Amino acid sequence: MASVHESLYFNPMMTNGVVHANVFGIKDWVTPYKISVLVLLSEMTKNTKMSLVDKRRLNKQILPLLQGPDMSLAKLIKIIDEGCPNVASSLQIRIKLMAEGELKDMELFFDDLADSFTGPEPEVHKTSVVGLFIRHMILAYNKLSFSQVYKLYTSLQNYYQCEKKKTVSKADSDEAEMELTNSEDDDEEEEGKMEKEDLEFPIGEEELACNGPLSQKQAEYFLSQQASLLKNDESKAFTPVLLQKELNNLLKFNPDFAEAHYLSYLNSLRVQDVFSSTHSLLHYFDRLILTGAESKSNGDEGYGRSLRYAALNLAALHCRFGHYHQAELALQEAIRIAQEASDHVCLQHCLSWLYILKQRKGADSSVFLEHSVKRAIHFNLPYLVSLGIQSLVQQRAFAGKNTNRLMEALKDSDLLHWKHSLSELIDISTAQKTAIWRMYGQSTMALQQAQMLLSMNSLDTVNVGVQQNNTESFAVVLCHLAELHAEQGYFSSASEILKHLKDRFPPNSQHAKLWMLFDQKIQFDRAMNDGKYHIAESLVTGITALNSVEGLYRKATVLKSQNQTVEAHKILQVLLTHCQKVKNTEMVIRVLLCLAELYWRSSCHSVALPVLLQALALSREYQLQYMASETMLNLAFSQLMLGIPAQALNILHMAIEPILAHGAVLDKGRAMLLVAKCQVASAVSYIPQKKTEALESAILNLNEAKNYFAMVDCKEQIRDILYLQARLFNSLGNIQERNKCAMLFRQLHQELPSHGVSLIRL
Repeated sequence: MASVHESLYFNPMMTNGVVHANVFGIKDWVTPYKISVLVLLSEMTKNTKMSLVDKRRLNKQILPLLQGPDMSLAKLIKIIDEGCPNVASSLQIRIKLMAEGELKDMELFFDDLADSFTGPEPEVHKTSVVGLFIRHMILAYNKLSFSQVYKLYTSLQNYYQCEKKKTVSKADSDEAEMELTNSEDDDEEEEGKMEKEDLEFPIGEEELACNGPLSQKQAEYFLSQQASLLKNDESKAFTPVLLQKELNNLLKFNPDFAEAHYLSYLNSLRVQDVFSSTHSLLHYFDRLILTGAESKSNGDEGYGRSLRYAALNLAALHCRFGHYHQAELALQEAIRIAQEASDHVCLQHCLSWLYILKQRKGADSSVFLEHSVKRAIHFNLPYLVSLGIQSLVQQRAFAGKNTNRLMEALKDSDLLHWKHSLSELIDISTAQKTAIWRMYGQSTMALQQAQMLLSMNSLDTVNVGVQQNNTESFAVVLCHLAELHAEQGYFSSASEILKHLKDRFPPNSQHAKLWMLFDQKIQFDRAMNDGKYHIAESLVTGITALNSVEGLYRKATVLKSQNQTVEAHKILQVLLTHCQKVKNTEMVIRVLLCLAELYWRSSCHSVALPVLLQALALSREYQLQYMASETMLNLAFSQLMLGIPAQALNILHMAIEPILAHGAVLDKGRAMLLVAKCQVASAVSYIPQKKTEALESAILNLNEAKNYFAMVDCKEQIRDILYLQARLFNSLGNIQERNKCAMLFRQLHQELPSHGVSLIRL
């Protein structure tokens, strides 16, 4: 017995000019758009002068036109015109004759369609995709009553008249635009064209949307296409509002369509709508059980399987929104049902989510993770095995475990990916390698991994016109690439990468927060380098909204630069306690270095030494090579201020190599400036000849440091270097170079706010 919703769905009715055929067993009906497609197929079979290239172009468009949603006549003609202009003009003429003629013209057209299957060599084979479509349309048309045929013909006339009105209005607007552009300059003309294009694109999306119900094949094609776009290329999917409108239209005519509820759930996640996403997810599993879809494919276990996976998905939903208590309750329910049914696969998924839940709550979850990997290997679940290994590598990288073993584990997981063709996990693994190399301070290796992922994904086509390079891993790699370029002073290149990210991941997409944070951080660093602390202070709010820990650290950095030492020290102490609690080692080291700098500003260089030694011990324990080198530079500066420049110079020779090889341009400049200062301070006790050589070497190092600072526009550091160079040239008796440096120093000193310059006696 058919369900109530099914009988309502297939009853003959008229909605927005769409006639439904009461055909049991055939989930299709005749619309003006499908009549246009039938005319197109008729023209393709009768047109003998069509070239082979044109036929191939049109054949590529046939399946999307048959399965896609109804569109306007103008849109259809535009698509056909790109492949074969002659067929497009013939189609337009035949639709015009049919719409402006009489009802018998449409009757005659459907009568002639049956002739396509007659003869010893028919034009269309009955069992082909096109043949089945034509047969369905003929059968649906023959089942219509006379009143329904008349309504269909009226809707066809309206369908053509809408296209005709758009053509006339477009011609009028073109004439008006021609008159306006005669009196305007070229820039205004380009701006007007862009505004016109912006207005046309949303109209095109609306034309793709069908106001009436879709057939089963159209609905399945629409849902699969949008789900694929949401996963791989969200920028090309419908906007959240338009997609929800289409889904509501689908569910209005078939409330038991479970897949539509699930896509509605994914769409609600895009805009972080807790209520709608929960509502759609529950309705999906309710419909899945009511329709018996699970029981048909999974035997008697279908009902229970739906229940336990419903609880598991609900737990994942609550975990995503930070509702950890509700997520734990739902997860316990899923585990209980799965244990009763002895579903080891579901239990393995539950164990993976239990690890994620414990990690989000800040508890030690390493035991769960190790057990999850072992059980996934036992039950031969390669996807969960790979995710578990990568999570284990990430956790142990943060814990400072052996680097060689971590990279070997990632290599083994890559072999698993290639063996089982898990292309998505290959991308995730490469992105994770990029992040791990960045954490260790190996910028060259991070750049290599980033370029590898970009090159590999450019050839991985998922669907027609869609590349699998709009996933989260792709966004992570591009963000790291932008930051690497900014660190080397290539701000224009970093801006281009961020612009590319904004195009691929619009602000309303789920991965937009990644590039937003990196964009704010790069702008903050540029403002701090340029001494514009008021701009940097305004950017702190945006960084805090995206990452509270990073925002708090940046706020302390601004306060420190503004000489608000007490306020900065309070914030850093709070941040240090929090990071030690959550075991954020990298941020702990950065906070300790910032605290040491605060002690320097208070002339407490001896107090800064224990803090720096603690940071150095953490850096070496967790194998953060770059952070260790940076800490040693700070130790060398403290020793310089304490009056032991020779020892500081020895430390610098040990630490400067990683800085110059993998460091940011700003850190390279600071390192070379510190080397020059140590050389000058050590030269006080040298004999005259050796002292002259040391001062000349210091001048060369200062020139190199000045070039580095110029790349990132650090004018304050350049001013300090010019001051020191002028003093050195004066000691060497080079009056001309001294005067040149003094003049440049005066220009920068008048431009920048004045502050005390650290003097070194020569």
